Amino acid sequence: MSWDARLHLDYGLERGRSVARFAHDGPLRILQSLYPEGDPICHNVLVHPPSGLVGGDTLDMHVYVGTGAHGLVTTPGATRFYRSDSGLATQQVHARLQDGARLEWLPLEALAYSGCDALNLARFELAPTAELMAWDLTALGLPNAQQPFVSGRFQQHLEIAEVWLERGLLDAQDERLMNGPLGLAGHRCMGTLVFAAGSAIAPERAERALEAARDVLEASPLRLQAGATQPHPRVIVLRVVAPVVEPAMQLLRPVWAAWRQVLWGLPGNVPRLWNL
Repeated sequence: MSWDARLHLDYGLERGRSVARFAHDGPLRILQSLYPEGDPICHNVLVHPPSGLVGGDTLDMHVYVGTGAHGLVTTPGATRFYRSDSGLATQQVHARLQDGARLEWLPLEALAYSGCDALNLARFELAPTAELMAWDLTALGLPNAQQPFVSGRFQQHLEIAEVWLERGLLDAQDERLMNGPLGLAGHRCMGTLVFAAGSAIAPERAERALEAARDVLEASPLRLQAGATQPHPRVIVLRVVAPVVEPAMQLLRPVWAAWRQVLWGLPGNVPRLWNL
């Protein structure tokens, strides 16, 4: 029996306070709204009680951020795509941001078990003055548990509507991709951190963000396996590959914090859940 779960999450600004309201169908929930940074920014935790997906399962999320609202969404743990012979397992999010809105989409990693058939899709639509910070972290297999990714497929789709699209297919049988020097070169974790705006980012602002990211990179043991670029006037990207999740996350978090400070004038307040 497959699990189908749907969630609609709406953020609105009400008398200076960002307020989250949601409706769900199936095993997908938003926990209590938290305000560790005060009323303007609403923190939420997205929970999927079954904790993993197999073939035929679908997690379908729709996020709306109203004018001037600011939402931050994370998860309590990895999204696990388990081995399955019964079709595609899908996780997808479609977010729309209105003018002046901000969204931080910061789930923990997607974990692809050997033998999975998975699709992880994220699509964001931004009004002209909306801004987004989002990351995508994918781990293939469990190398430290001697469970390598030796079979299966993992499809990725990350899109900023009309300006930027990345799609990829990670096939465990593709030796050139998995282990070649122009592919993953034996690494089994990939991370992408994106800052996107609904209009072109001012050049001096973009340069400050790139400099901040490169300052963090210079101090990182992954500095030769990561880079920060601006592939489009509305998009800034940090990419990294690593053997496992932990060192990649140890790079993404400080860059996210630095971008918060440089681009939004906000401290890098780590969601409480990350410290548990």
